[in-house]
Amino acid sequence: AEQVPVWDPGLCSQCGKCFFVCPHAAIRPKVYNNDLLADAPDFFKHTAPIGKEFFKETESYTLQVAVEDCTGCNLCVEVCPIESKTQPGHKAINMQDVMPLKETEINNWDFFISLPDIDRTRVNRATVKGSQLLEPLFEFSGACSGCGETPYLKLLTQLFGDRMIVANATGCSSIFGGNLPTTPWSTNAEGHGPAWANSLFEDNAEFGLGIKLATDMKRSYAIALLKQLREEVGENLTESILKNVESNETEIIQQRINVTELKRILQHIDKAEAGLLYQVAEFLEHKSMWIVGGDGWAYDIGFSGLDHVLSTGENVNILVLDTEVYSNTGGQKSKSTSIGASAKFSIKGKTTGKKDLAMQAIAHGNAFVAEIAMGANDVHALKTILEAEAYPGPSIIIAYSHCIAHGYDMCHGLDQQELAVKTG
Repeated sequence: AEQVPVWDPGLCSQCGKCFFVCPHAAIRPKVYNNDLLADAPDFFKHTAPIGKEFFKETESYTLQVAVEDCTGCNLCVEVCPIESKTQPGHKAINMQDVMPLKETEINNWDFFISLPDIDRTRVNRATVKGSQLLEPLFEFSGACSGCGETPYLKLLTQLFGDRMIVANATGCSSIFGGNLPTTPWSTNAEGHGPAWANSLFEDNAEFGLGIKLATDMKRSYAIALLKQLREEVGENLTESILKNVESNETEIIQQRINVTELKRILQHIDKAEAGLLYQVAEFLEHKSMWIVGGDGWAYDIGFSGLDHVLSTGENVNILVLDTEVYSNTGGQKSKSTSIGASAKFSIKGKTTGKKDLAMQAIAHGNAFVAEIAMGANDVHALKTILEAEAYPGPSIIIAYSHCIAHGYDMCHGLDQQELAVKTG
């Protein structure tokens, strides 16, 4: 990018909105111990953290930009709610020419990345601010500058990333998600991250359901083996694993610790069952199953499979990245395209209305169904995703996403989302 965002720590409220909407995860906030600043570069910015969950005397807050990975879309500046009272137009984050900043900010980024991420149990992930302190495991994709789809995927990985399994339909999300030999789906310091696979356009829902059923079978098999080895493993550890419902971050982390200890013990048990359990022990940790694709998949080509998956009652989560056109192939109309909209194959305006996928999903009577638009209400989008994942059955979230195929400057994408919601 020729211009990149620059943070003003004296003005920032630390709300997290700029990173929440960043399509490429090029802006990152962190809270860390002041002792770590001893090795900081000379021009590394930091300030006291805001919030009762932080220790202002011993901790610092930094909002850092990856200048080599930022695409300069300007969404972060547009969404920033803080403006200087003495300098009209000056916000807590502002675009500046990259060349004078580049060398300094590359050093700052390298140091920033070396800082540890915050303990996940310390933050409230149900708030925009809290969720944005969690490490993203979807970063620096090849999506268009200002993309409306990637912020939703990035948010999923912040909330559930180290235990996610993703079945991805063909479309934009499979192209920027699997442009091998690189991939934006990443891992944390422990090596944990989303397991991602791309299926065909027409069968992604069934593909994801198959992965879910296979995962459940491995979990059942692991539980049966663990019960057989209860005496060798130890009663306390066995019961701790079997009874942990993993309903919050503390329990999720504890289950991973327990399973790690289990695998250590299994290496010293001279039984065939121990070797078998070692191979499937990770499935004793609950997985977060997501079936992801665009409106071309969900409304059109893959709809019959999606409808079938909803009918099964299985605990899967479906995310529809709804741009209302076939974005990946150039902006052709889909069944999600609104009446009157000009798109390829309906350049004079679509003559039929947008299919109501949400109502069709509701008709099954067993699914969690929601529509979200990050630009219209970021808190609603965040809490809806958390509720959908917690629902013990099928869930479908239709996430309105602005797109370069819509024909406007992408820096106004969030405004367009808000207007789309206000106009029904």
